[in-house]
Amino acid sequence: MLIKKEQYNVAVAGATGAVGRKMFEILAERDFPVANLKALASARSVGQALDFKGSSVLVEELTESSFDGVDIALFSAGASVSRQFAPFAVKSSCIVIDNSSAFRMEPNIPLVVPEVNPDAIGSEPGIIANPNCSTIQMVVALKPIHDNFKIKRVVVSTYQSVSGSGQKAIDELQTQTKNLLGGETIKANVYPHQIAFNCLPHIDIFLENGYTKEEMKMVDETRKILGDSSILISPTAVRVPVFYCHSESVNVETEKPISAKEIKELLAGSDGIRVVDNPKNNEYPLATDGADQDEVLVGRIRDDISCENAINFWVVSDNLRKGAALNAVQIAEYLIQRA
Repeated sequence: MLIKKEQYNVAVAGATGAVGRKMFEILAERDFPVANLKALASARSVGQALDFKGSSVLVEELTESSFDGVDIALFSAGASVSRQFAPFAVKSSCIVIDNSSAFRMEPNIPLVVPEVNPDAIGSEPGIIANPNCSTIQMVVALKPIHDNFKIKRVVVSTYQSVSGSGQKAIDELQTQTKNLLGGETIKANVYPHQIAFNCLPHIDIFLENGYTKEEMKMVDETRKILGDSSILISPTAVRVPVFYCHSESVNVETEKPISAKEIKELLAGSDGIRVVDNPKNNEYPLATDGADQDEVLVGRIRDDISCENAINFWVVSDNLRKGAALNAVQIAEYLIQRA
């Protein structure tokens, strides 16, 4: 249980990665009440300096004793690291907010998007799981629809940026693009195929049912977050040559009659959403506009002409912010507000 304080000791595990650095940035931007901030990473990163509000924070090695005196730890160091070190943090009376897939589907660990299900966090949380980036932006848009119209089925296709695979993928897209435009040969290291000027319907490993692990995350996590295992979900996850921001085409069928007009009004008044929907003026959510934004952008809201009680819309969100770092910090803010 978090004790009410004026300031809190915070640690970021995986601080030198893309999401870890974004966590530092967002903690500063939102003026989170930090007394002491620890930057934790593997031994090879020890000594690196990260900026926090104009001061340098030196990276320390992540160890079993790193969390002594820490109130809240934000983890973004991968599932294996989380499984190894998060239990030690909990033993030190630290609350862990974990961005990896390690604990998301554990029945006793809450999977939380603050705009959607903050009440899932119990009175004495140890570990709180941050959902997958593609799931987060979708459920922010689905939640008010489900509450008001009861969702029966979702068909979603994602268009996911390379930053979801980390800095090496960003570098690979940049290098491949430069080499192709220069008439040079290219190499594919991060992905099994060329990503520049290409789309890969393959994110994470393929499972026996023909879906990828990324796609099944969206199925399982959405049901857990919305608290409804009856929702039917059919996903296709695609990696596209975009640096930042995931985009999604979402089709929703509901039990109650639904219309695009009602959904525009509903989503415009919902937390964490900005409706961008004026096609006559070519205004709709774009990855280039969603980058560095906190809100989930929703547009192209229209009735499904092939099915009753169904609508289509387009969702864009910064996968490093709302899809990862911001969501974790918002959970931490919720914890200190209710302490």
